[in-house]
Amino acid sequence: MVTARPRRPVTRPAGVPGAGVPAPGTAASRMTFVVLLFIASRRGSSPGGGRGGLMRRGAQTGHGRRSAVRAAAALVSVALLAVVGGGTPAYAAYGRIEGAGSTWSQVIVDRWIADVSANGMTVTYSGGGSSVGRQRFGAGITDFGVTEIPYQGIDQITGQPDSTTREFAYLPIVAGGTAFTYHLEQGGTLIRDVRLSGETIAKIFTNQITSWADPQIKADNNGRAFPDTPITPVVRSDGSGTTWHLTKWMDTVNPAAWQGYRGTSGATPYWPRQGGQVAASGSDQVMNTIAAASGNGTIGYIEYSYPVNKGFPVVKVLNAAGYYVEPTQYAVAVALTKAQINHDESSDLYLTQVLDGVYTNPDPRAYPLSSYSYMLLPVGANDSRMSTNKRQTLVDFMFYSLCEGQSKAGPYGYSPLPLNLVQAGFEQVARLGTADAGVDVTNRDASHCDNPTFVAGDLTRDLLAEIATLPPACDLQGHGPCPDGDPGEPGESADLGLELLVPELSGALVLGADLSAPTVLQARYVPGLPYAVADGDLPDIEVLDTRQDDLLAPWEVQIQATDLAGEAGVIGAEYVGMRPTTGIIDGIAVVEPGPEVLSHGSSPDSPGLSVPQTLVTVSTPGRVGVNITTHLTIDVPLTAAVEGTYTGTVTVTLISS
Repeated sequence: MVTARPRRPVTRPAGVPGAGVPAPGTAASRMTFVVLLFIASRRGSSPGGGRGGLMRRGAQTGHGRRSAVRAAAALVSVALLAVVGGGTPAYAAYGRIEGAGSTWSQVIVDRWIADVSANGMTVTYSGGGSSVGRQRFGAGITDFGVTEIPYQGIDQITGQPDSTTREFAYLPIVAGGTAFTYHLEQGGTLIRDVRLSGETIAKIFTNQITSWADPQIKADNNGRAFPDTPITPVVRSDGSGTTWHLTKWMDTVNPAAWQGYRGTSGATPYWPRQGGQVAASGSDQVMNTIAAASGNGTIGYIEYSYPVNKGFPVVKVLNAAGYYVEPTQYAVAVALTKAQINHDESSDLYLTQVLDGVYTNPDPRAYPLSSYSYMLLPVGANDSRMSTNKRQTLVDFMFYSLCEGQSKAGPYGYSPLPLNLVQAGFEQVARLGTADAGVDVTNRDASHCDNPTFVAGDLTRDLLAEIATLPPACDLQGHGPCPDGDPGEPGESADLGLELLVPELSGALVLGADLSAPTVLQARYVPGLPYAVADGDLPDIEVLDTRQDDLLAPWEVQIQATDLAGEAGVIGAEYVGMRPTTGIIDGIAVVEPGPEVLSHGSSPDSPGLSVPQTLVTVSTPGRVGVNITTHLTIDVPLTAAVEGTYTGTVTVTLISS
């Protein structure tokens, strides 16, 4: 038996080679990835001249002294952009900088640090928590801090000052959604696809709703009944930015429930635990408490990456448009287009986020409990820790982080910052140049920024509207709920995670991947080549084989691309090449990755992906989970490299005897 998720697989368009019915004796399932190729106009002189070329590496561009920063494809990447820079890297101009703070942000900050080290920047970051980050930065111990919440004036628990006299700015660095993960079983099976309104969530965490069979939960799920299992809220025992954002949200949109529970208004980083609530220190312990065998009935608030990595479900939260949505990377990015910055210089919260518009964003794709973390950026001209070299490192570290670095956000469970917050960030980066005339901030701005949520050459273009998919109709209030495990229409998530042994997959050969966003590539010019190059990874593909021993049979996965079409013309599928790598998630089988396929540009005899090519072959099958990473390369002939956006698809087909 061969099945696929999405349950309604997307087939190759008519007329594309290889789109026919599988040969007798085989079964096939398919899923299709959308690929967007951006070609920018050529800047500066380059071979061929005119509008049809691409930027030459080494031309004088807005990236100043930095060389190209290439994205590392270590995990699933749904938005890979190549930053094309010019000039010679001035490694000697960089000074070592040190930071501390948020553990929630640490994974992505560490990724950025590793990426920029190739450009001669040395950045260290020690984590420790948002409170530690504010304290150490405020005391002048570090060059920068990272925090989810602003300085509080006075710590609510210790009574100690939580402030600084150091001149600084709050700079947005990465976004995310506060997720509600839960553990609810029926007949020994974990229930998924639970939907809750903000009012219901507030009543759960204020002990007003105490059973999963409560009528209000049933109403949120359009009549779907849940077992009469007691609800146990799991809350943070330590000071937490996640707690602060949850309580800020409840205080804003459900003030009666929150203020009646706490006894006062306002947000707090310390959860006031009452009744049968269970407290755990740190996000990892919250997740472990919920995921434990004894965790049936629990629900907790946590960063989205934790349940994603653990394979646990998260609540779909009702938004202002009447849709129940999860905190996926683009649902958060869409929501934060309504984020504002406090520009009142007399306010203690000057330059902090104002999220009221986020909570009530009317876009049906928006996740309401979305927020972002800050860098504490030293902007004082007389800052004793700062030098010209250190400021330059901060400028270029932030340029990478706000731009190409945002393409790493989704795979790590974060969300890329949208244009409005990137622009707000560059306003603060520019203050480093104001503080020190020796710091080069030229062209460190959104118009030179390879961020996955907008197009650097056309800031008026609403790229998020193109790549953020609408929720399925079954998640509209009063409809559904969506069938358990059914991701809805094609183009949404079909990620299988590591659920190799879940009962519903028993006896199946299953193809899965995350189809929630297109793969975005940007072409770059390479001296000496007669074509421009764009490359990047498709989202990781997973194949799970849980068939009974007597039904095991060899299988393979094939890949084929369509032409990429744009207003300026067509780039043939023969110019698309690929290189597969495989790994075994669990189980035993003989797994052989397919050969590298060169594009027609690199090898004139190669058909590229215009015909089906092999990603992986399993000739000796077994119960196994296989992960496939596919690195695409598109060689664009310079004669066809006309500025614009080109769209095509890549279809992956699972075939078994």
